[in-house]
Amino acid sequence: MSAQADGLAGKLGAGQSDFGGVGLMQTPTARMAPVGSMSIAASRTEPFRRYSLFLQPAEWLEGGFRYVEIEDRLYGEAIAGDRTFLDKGFDLKLRLLQENRYWPELALGFRDLGGTTLFGAEYLVASKRWYDLDFSLGLGWGYLGNASDVDSPLGWVSDSFDTRPRRAGGDRGGEFAVDAFFRGPMALFGGVEYQTPWQPLVLQLEYEGNDYTNEPLDSDQEQDSRFNIGARLALTDNLELRGGWQRGNTAMAGLSYHIDLAGLSQVKHDPPPANIDAAPRENWTEVAQELEENAGMRVASISQQGKALRVVAEPETYRSLAESEGRAGRILHAQADEEVERFHFQWQNRGLDLREDVHQREALVAAARASEHEARHRHGIYAHTNYSHTNHSHSDHANLHNDGMTLYRGEPRRFDWRLGPRLDQNLGGPDGYLYRLMAVAGAEYYTAPDAWLSGTLAWTAADNLDNYDYRGPSELPRVRTFIGDYLAESDLGIENLQYTHAGQLGKDWYVMGYGGLLEMMFAGVGGELLYRPFNSPIALGADMNWVRQRDFSQDFEMRDYDTWTGHLSAYMETGVEDVLAKVSVGRYLAGDYGTTVDLSREFDSGVRVGGWATWTDAGDDFGEGDFDKGLYVSIPLDAFFTRSSRQWANLSWQPLTRDGGAKLNRRYALYPLTEERQLGRYWEELGSGHP
Repeated sequence: MSAQADGLAGKLGAGQSDFGGVGLMQTPTARMAPVGSMSIAASRTEPFRRYSLFLQPAEWLEGGFRYVEIEDRLYGEAIAGDRTFLDKGFDLKLRLLQENRYWPELALGFRDLGGTTLFGAEYLVASKRWYDLDFSLGLGWGYLGNASDVDSPLGWVSDSFDTRPRRAGGDRGGEFAVDAFFRGPMALFGGVEYQTPWQPLVLQLEYEGNDYTNEPLDSDQEQDSRFNIGARLALTDNLELRGGWQRGNTAMAGLSYHIDLAGLSQVKHDPPPANIDAAPRENWTEVAQELEENAGMRVASISQQGKALRVVAEPETYRSLAESEGRAGRILHAQADEEVERFHFQWQNRGLDLREDVHQREALVAAARASEHEARHRHGIYAHTNYSHTNHSHSDHANLHNDGMTLYRGEPRRFDWRLGPRLDQNLGGPDGYLYRLMAVAGAEYYTAPDAWLSGTLAWTAADNLDNYDYRGPSELPRVRTFIGDYLAESDLGIENLQYTHAGQLGKDWYVMGYGGLLEMMFAGVGGELLYRPFNSPIALGADMNWVRQRDFSQDFEMRDYDTWTGHLSAYMETGVEDVLAKVSVGRYLAGDYGTTVDLSREFDSGVRVGGWATWTDAGDDFGEGDFDKGLYVSIPLDAFFTRSSRQWANLSWQPLTRDGGAKLNRRYALYPLTEERQLGRYWEELGSGHP
């Protein structure tokens, strides 16, 4: 399996800094990680322990978040007793200029951009490679400029640039600290890395812009030198050990782990495609069974309409519809009458019609026998959503169905179930790291192809929720900050039990209604409407829900709080860096009104990385700051297994659990259910992946 950024560990100019993000030790560089990289790092330089996760969603953009534990400071008796203080921060770095023969790489960055700004800083840094040396030189403000080499160079613009607020980002932090950007004195920082002849080892020399006399929470440190020395040692292609001597008197140790999300893959051992010249099966029931086992499609029906053979099916195994269709074409060729010239694949999901892909039989067969005919096959494929069929013969209409002569009709799907482990985590509060390891059982019973009853039952096998104690202040209804009570109250809980009915109002209009126990904390009823034209970059949706808060025991008991919530949403495939933008405007669970902006990018591997931010009118009642934010990664499970799968694992990170900007966690949503309306990388997959 290729699950790491090959050679990134121990690579010159690619190491993670103590704070996270590509850099030296205490200081950043202008370098960027390869696109699609995810880096997880931890380091300790007394009295600071730092834990970070950084993503590289584009060549010019690096973003991530960090937790800093200040070992010699406490939250306070009223909050968390003798637990050490933990700070949260979000960083962003933008590449302004790419290195060439004459110019260095240049980047603009922000540290603690939307956190408490205890370590807030802005910087402009340049990096230049010379043989086995990588030099960096930067100008820093805030935490990176505390050494105050010069007064504010921007004071001539306005007197406000002469001084920097002691605590920016609002009274409670959590806001964008624009009132501090590039304010106050500035300091010089920089350094050099040397790639030793022993390739796994990189040596570092750094000059930092901080003098440790203005540390957060008055935790000032003695500094004997602004020069730091360090080393990075690659233990594997993706695991790196870091060490150093900082402040002239303190040791640093750390670990970094790199994952190449864009190249995440696994060698597959799926069944080989059927022989294009195989003998016919006994009947169409056997054909449908082979289509499911070999082509990964649950067949609803197979029919013939003159010279066209149509398969109505739902994809089950392969993420690429091109691969399913290529495999299915081989099977259908062996069984279809000679008069059949086209294979039509009408794709559905939970009874919703999504699109139809049409292959010319002769071209498909020629491509299966010889690769030089693949281009001709691809050029003859077309996709559409027009399901009205003409040119039916008299014998076609003699069938009970008006979609041609039905050769096979599958049994309706009735019952599915699954059982597996899950880890729930809560990190960043005064209670420290909280976890719950569970066994989760889920089931679905279909009353119709587009209507189903679903449920999820979770049993706690192990946890440390006895440590849960602190519940933060909130001036809003507690719609999310009871999270610890829900996690700790019961070892066995019903997380979801709802009935859902989906449908279509036209070929571009989708609708869904649902009711029941909608998530861990809320029950109720709701509905969603989505307008999604075929292969359009834009889709529009709306949802409306009435909900009531569930009891902590996660059974059928309810609490007193109820409300309505809903949003108008716009989705746009921007065409820039494969970025999907989603903007939602509406009412949140606590009754506040606002906007959520979600930006994400899907790589060729199928991994999607993204981030979101929410602003509402809750103002000072919101909590820490007046907006919420988070990062997430969605990973296809077949990246880890030798058999193909259409299932996904979702990982998300949110610095704080807040009541402001809280959305209902709906189990089903129409946009992901209709993802095959977008052709996406279909044509590329045809050229590289289908049998």
